[in-house]
Amino acid sequence: MERTLVLLKPSTIQRQLCGEIISRFEKKGLRIAGMKMMQLDDKILEAHYAHLVGKPFFPALKASMMKTPVVAMCLEGVDAIAVVRFITGYTNGRKADPGTIRGDYCMSNQQNIVHASDSPEAAEAELARFFKPEEIYNLGDLNLDRLYAIDEN
Repeated sequence: MERTLVLLKPSTIQRQLCGEIISRFEKKGLRIAGMKMMQLDDKILEAHYAHLVGKPFFPALKASMMKTPVVAMCLEGVDAIAVVRFITGYTNGRKADPGTIRGDYCMSNQQNIVHASDSPEAAEAELARFFKPEEIYNLGDLNLDRLYAIDEN
C-alpha cells in the first residue's frame, strides 16, 4: 500500500472546494490515512519548496501559500502517487485535461488547487515534513476487498 501527500492549497480553501476535491479522491478508492488543517510558515515552505527558493516568483508563491491554512492529507492505495497525479492533472490548470481536478477547477499555474507528491522519495519526505508519525493511521484491511482484487493489495 503506497502513501502520498496531498495539500489542498489556499485557492481551494478560498473557493470552498475542499469537500469536492476530497470526494474525488475518495470516490476513486484512495483512503485518507491522515488529514489536518494547518497554517504554513516560512520554515516549512522554504523546506518544501527548497528547489524554488532562488526563483524570482518564490516570494509570491510563499505569500499565496500563507494566505489561508491548507489541508494536508496522507492518501493511500495501490500506486497512490501515480493515481493522485493522474487525478490532479497537469500543473498548469490552463493545460490540464477536463475531468482532472486542475482541469475542472483552475486556470492558473500557481493557484492550482492541490499539491501532490511526484515520487516515492518525495512522498516519504513530504509526509514526514507535514505529519508526525502518530498523525498517520494504519487502516489495515478496511474495505480493501471492495477496492482491489486479492492479488493487487
